[in-house]
Order: sequence, then C-alpha cells, then structure tokens
Amino acid sequence: MKKKINEACCSSPASIRFWFVASVLAWGLLCLLGIYLGLLRPYSASTIVLAAGVGCIANWIKNRTLHCGITAPLFLTAGTLFLLSDARIVLIEPRLVWAFVVLGVGIAFLLEWKYARRSS
Repeated sequence: MKKKINEACCSSPASIRFWFVASVLAWGLLCLLGIYLGLLRPYSASTIVLAAGVGCIANWIKNRTLHCGITAPLFLTAGTLFLLSDARIVLIEPRLVWAFVVLGVGIAFLLEWKYARRSS
C-alpha cells in the first residue's frame, strides 16, 4: 500500500537506522567540506547538528517520521547559529541554543507519540 504524502508516521527501528546512516554520511561530507572551509570541524557543534538536520530531512522524505518534520528545521537553524557563532558573525550563548534544541526535540517526540499514525 502506497503512503499518502501528508501522512506522518512514528519512528521505527528501521527509520532510526536510516536517520543514523544518513546523518553519519552527512557528517562525513561536512567534515570533508570543513577541510576547505575550516569551520566545519569533526567535533564542532555546528557540524554535528547540521548533519543531524540533514539526516532528519532524508528521514522525513523517505519515512515521513513526524518528529523529523519538526526537528529538521530546528537542527538546521541551530547548526547555522553555531556556525555563525564559530565564524564570529553573531554572538550567541550556546546554552540557549542547546536549550531550544533539547526542548524542541522533546516536544517533537511527544507530538509524534500523541498524533502520528502507528504502523501495524
């Protein structure tokens, strides 16, 4: 049975593995790009959070997990803020960014748990 475009579903072990693989691949590509840009270091918050955001986009497109539809923009925004902070373009307290990320991820999973379609 084909999924409708607007149907969101819950996380499954397969979707979590897919997100993890997509995130690790994105992290590797960002690290390679960081060799030339210098700001995307392997263990910097910007690289890790941007990679998680790319993984969420891939997971949303393939599996339609509800929380990834919410956390992808959150991760990409946080990663961009960390990157701009590393480049000294903006001054932002990392604790505030992490607080919004943790709160947003928690809310996303609660919404998924409450509203998303369960696979049978």
